[in-house]
Amino acid sequence: MTVLRFRLAADTDLPSLVRLRDDAARWMLAHGITGQWRPGELDEDHFRRTMTSGEVWLADSGGRLAGAWELWWTDEDAWGPQLPVAGYVHRLMVDRSCAPPGTGRLLLRAAERRVAAAGRSWVRLDCLAGNTRLNAYYLNAGYRIVGHKEGKPQPAGAPKSFTLLEKPAPMHDV
Repeated sequence: MTVLRFRLAADTDLPSLVRLRDDAARWMLAHGITGQWRPGELDEDHFRRTMTSGEVWLADSGGRLAGAWELWWTDEDAWGPQLPVAGYVHRLMVDRSCAPPGTGRLLLRAAERRVAAAGRSWVRLDCLAGNTRLNAYYLNAGYRIVGHKEGKPQPAGAPKSFTLLEKPAPMHDV
């Protein structure tokens, strides 16, 4: 059984977040997943800005960083103006060198619980439209497709098209 400890990221975690994101990008490219992430796209300033406007969560396992995710409270670029009813999960990342299978799902559940704890009713995310493997992953995790966003701006690079997915936030600890 995987035991993870969750905590909010601090400034001292910024280099680790960049490394984790770049390693995840390299893993995707090595497994034929192109067009999603590229190493070097996001730097410490990206994560620092996210920590100011939202939350960045880390998962530790056995004293090592096993994964992380961003949690935003708005996402107008993908979802347009919305009432404050959702949390938006971004950049779900797993360190494949130390995290056992199933870690990504545990991170996602922790993010869903955090959204519920904040009093929001919906957990939303977007996924590159052409990444069928990742779209299937989120569908298998209970999300449903509710739309598409063409030309969403990217922090580094040209706009891309995304599938919009959501699920109800959990009513109790899952």
